[in-house]
Amino acid sequence: MDQEFAFTRIGYVYVPTTEIDKSIDWYTTNLNFKLMNKFQDRGSFMAVLHHPHKNSIALVLIETEDRQQLEIIRNGKPFPVMAINCPDIEFTYNDLKGKGVTVEELHTLAEGEAKYFYFRDPEGNLLEGAWSIWDPVDEIKDDYKKHSEN
Repeated sequence: MDQEFAFTRIGYVYVPTTEIDKSIDWYTTNLNFKLMNKFQDRGSFMAVLHHPHKNSIALVLIETEDRQQLEIIRNGKPFPVMAINCPDIEFTYNDLKGKGVTVEELHTLAEGEAKYFYFRDPEGNLLEGAWSIWDPVDEIKDDYKKHSEN
């Protein structure tokens, strides 16, 4: 194994939830995640969710009794803890609105090189839908291709 690098990528993003089944349903229904595994660990449940891209990082929902919404305060204003790439951000924005998710305004940066909007999951965690001309292109996992073709 090549030991040139101590770290090569972000492996997981941890998001807290007080209602793991409700969160699993929300993330799979609204954000195209797929439940890979749900198991007990250290006294509560964890759920591993994947996106369609072959090399995407996993979202791990961590069940906790402690309600604490995740957000960063940036210059006095809330800033998201996670940005999720959208291949067609206008479609995603309208799709979430149509599903009843409260989304903030869709913003365009520079000369249209990037676009983003903020929204919250049912636990209040601040998330971002994002698109840019610099987003990496990746293959779609086989099990997602089969699902989307049916």
